[in-house]
Amino acid sequence: MLVLDLADVHDRPSFMDRCTADLRLPDWFCRNWDSLADCLTDLSWWPAEPGGRRLRVRNWHGYAAARPREWRIFKDVLRDAEIFWRNTDTELVVGWEDGQDSGGDRGDRGDSGGGAPGGPPAQ
Repeated sequence: MLVLDLADVHDRPSFMDRCTADLRLPDWFCRNWDSLADCLTDLSWWPAEPGGRRLRVRNWHGYAAARPREWRIFKDVLRDAEIFWRNTDTELVVGWEDGQDSGGDRGDRGDSGGGAPGGPPAQ
C-alpha cells in the first residue's frame, strides 16, 4: 500500500513534489496532470500486491480548500485510474483518510458527494 500525505501541500508544485516522493513515481513522471494520469494507468513501476494495489490519501482537506479546481482534477484522475484497473487482477483501490475529527484518521469509504469511487465529499 502506498500513502499520499497531503499535509502542508497548498499548491500544484508542492502537490506534484509530494506525489513524486510519496508514491515513488518513475523518472518519466513530468509533474503535470496528464503525466500523473499516465503513471496511474501504467503501473509497471508499482509492483502489485495480493488483492491489487491500494492507495491511501490522507490530510487532503487543506489542499482541497486551497486549490478546489486542482482538487477536482486530482479526483478525476484517481477515479479514471480506478475505473481503468477495475475487475483486473491488479485492481487499484483508493481510500481516503479524513484526519479532521478529534479521534484521528478514519477511513472514508462511501461516495458522499461526487469524489472518486469511495472518495471524499466534493470540495
